[in-house]
Amino acid sequence: MADAQLTMPANGGSVKAIVGETIGITDVKISYGRPALRGRDGNVWGNVVHEGFVADASFGKPRNIPWRAGANENTIIEFSTDVIINGKPLKAGKYGLHVAYGADNSIVIFSNNTESWGSYFYESNDDALRVTVKPITETYTTERLTYNFRNQTDSSAEIAVVWDKLSIPFTVSTELQKLQLVSIEREMNGQKTFNPNSYFEAANYYLNNNIKLDKALEYAKQGSRIVPTFFGINLQRSILVRLNRKREADSLMAFSVTRFSVTEMNSYGRTLLREKEMKKAYEIFEANYKKNPDNFVTIVGMIRGCSAVGNYKKALSFCDKAKAKATDDNSRKSIERMAVMLKENKDINS
Repeated sequence: MADAQLTMPANGGSVKAIVGETIGITDVKISYGRPALRGRDGNVWGNVVHEGFVADASFGKPRNIPWRAGANENTIIEFSTDVIINGKPLKAGKYGLHVAYGADNSIVIFSNNTESWGSYFYESNDDALRVTVKPITETYTTERLTYNFRNQTDSSAEIAVVWDKLSIPFTVSTELQKLQLVSIEREMNGQKTFNPNSYFEAANYYLNNNIKLDKALEYAKQGSRIVPTFFGINLQRSILVRLNRKREADSLMAFSVTRFSVTEMNSYGRTLLREKEMKKAYEIFEANYKKNPDNFVTIVGMIRGCSAVGNYKKALSFCDKAKAKATDDNSRKSIERMAVMLKENKDINS
């Protein structure tokens, strides 16, 4: 108890902060101290933040140390997966973050030492990675030092330490597909396999990225065995088509189509339209309509189906029926727009 300390604010008027974002499926977190300008505008870089490495013997052994990239304790950056920093690989883990500032070029340092106070115990032997970057002059003043995530893509983001009117950015990117594949295979050997949606999600990812299609089909079938749904059956069909096994795809749907609901049949017809299977789409819309002739969805399906096979006159005849069944102005206006196109002999599906 004698060593216990009271909870107090951070030293020197700085505040503690934690920021983070997920880049693809990689979690990135930065813990740092946020010093304030406190009237030192224009006098930070090269002064408050020293240039390069400076000789320091504050804790016995003389060292050449960079800036701690924040205030007080070590600035810490963490990555949940392996990443690429400005084109250079860095393993998943936790790192002390330091900067050797230069007006033209600055060095961003990722150190394996995460326990020391600031940069006072910095040793270059602990470096995991160094990258050289160009500082950027900003048009606005940032009162408190901030780490920003910007210029994000699905697999990358620029991280910048911003203070006063300058930022020092570095880019974190990931091999997203490689990481995703590892993640899928790991999770598909665990408790998430009790959820049929996991099988569908994995299969859909493989299909959308045109990879491991045989595995995608296996997953789609397994999910459908657990819970037979239109989505799972249609997903199997799409994978079979991609595998050039069209006859199997057609047989699957011919066997299953009688079990589909009105909206599922309509969705299947719309899928066939996107695949330019116009005649087959018409047959699905027609079958749906014959079973449900007074349904707005099936009537609109007939408009689409007739238009798809070039029978604009017949498609027009269903427009009046659809308008009579429409329950809101937006639906009626949509039918009117279709009618205008059909009168001009234009396919509404194009």
